[in-house]
Amino acid sequence: MKKWFLVLLIAIGIQGFGQTVNKVILDPAINKEVMIGYCNKSGLEKGVFADYFNPGFEKYKPSKKYIDRLKPIADKIEFTVVMGTWCGDSQLQVPRFYKILSELGYSDKRVKLIGVDRSKAAILVDIKDLNIERVPTFILYKNGIEIGRIIETPTKSMEKNLWKIISTTL
Repeated sequence: MKKWFLVLLIAIGIQGFGQTVNKVILDPAINKEVMIGYCNKSGLEKGVFADYFNPGFEKYKPSKKYIDRLKPIADKIEFTVVMGTWCGDSQLQVPRFYKILSELGYSDKRVKLIGVDRSKAAILVDIKDLNIERVPTFILYKNGIEIGRIIETPTKSMEKNLWKIISTTL
């Protein structure tokens, strides 16, 4: 029954609404609402997702040292983030990532954010070429070429790891 409901929701999305942003479905594997396909920050700031996103965003205090280093070069980088709204690491790291972007003055509209279900499928978005094994995965691009990834949890802090990746391409 649950799988049929999921298929029905997907069919309605494809035929009725096209590629909508912040599409929420019931993931039958975990019996929870998850965001699927293309998403954005405003989708994370509302509903059940706001319970972790907003406090995580507000509480995080990025290192000023790394923000100052990243500020002059951040606009040269594009980001694709694949996350699971059901995933503890995504719930922790994605708000921090967006806080860093906010401190940098980087438009969150430039981030390609993709939500996946427990099987790492975005359903309406083909992500096979991204080779996602764990979420969240933050992929950094410069001039359309991948320059690095942060997978699940940064080894240091998010801003330090971003700096480490970006600074190697200067």
